[in-house]
Amino acid sequence: MRRIGVVALTLVVGLALGILGAMRWQGPAAVVGLKPEVSAIAAASLDAVRAQNRLTAFAARFTVDVTSTARTPLGLTAQKTMIVPGTVRYELDWTKVGQQDLRWDAATRTLSVTLPGIELSEPQVDLARIREYSQGRTLMALTDAEDRLDASNRAQIREALLREARRPVLAKLARDATRAAVERSFVLPLSAAGVEARVIARFPDETGAAM
Repeated sequence: MRRIGVVALTLVVGLALGILGAMRWQGPAAVVGLKPEVSAIAAASLDAVRAQNRLTAFAARFTVDVTSTARTPLGLTAQKTMIVPGTVRYELDWTKVGQQDLRWDAATRTLSVTLPGIELSEPQVDLARIREYSQGRTLMALTDAEDRLDASNRAQIREALLREARRPVLAKLARDATRAAVERSFVLPLSAAGVEARVIARFPDETGAAM
């Protein structure tokens, strides 16, 4: 049994006004209509997003099932299955992005941003919605089999959820959502400052999952 729900998280970043405010030190230059340097805007934008620490532009909810079995030499068997819903977030660590990861191409008016790989958060399990099914109540009643089965199942939950989160189709959706959020983070202040530019965010390996 496996169900997957995907949530694309909308990133709302109030960068435009903040970056323009940070650029006021240029004072008279702005008054006479001179455009601020792209590098200064990009640097201020990076400082603003780095203050957020981590970016979560995508999350997915999964329902996984884990099963454990206990047996005795006498042939008694007990089995327990847990059906567990959980959520995994796909995160970008802004602290790993520095000025060296920004490149401005004046000829094409393009700002390139090199990003680190996306990281998976620790799964968040919905404890209230866990369901359990078991068989072999005799063995459970006579021994500690049920406790051992529960411990075995709990140990499997984390990896089961992360295994689902690493699926290539979800990794691609997460990268696309993160790339779009990062590009908006730099386009907004550039546009607000009157600078027409294209922003392209790239991962170290565009063909891989990078997780």
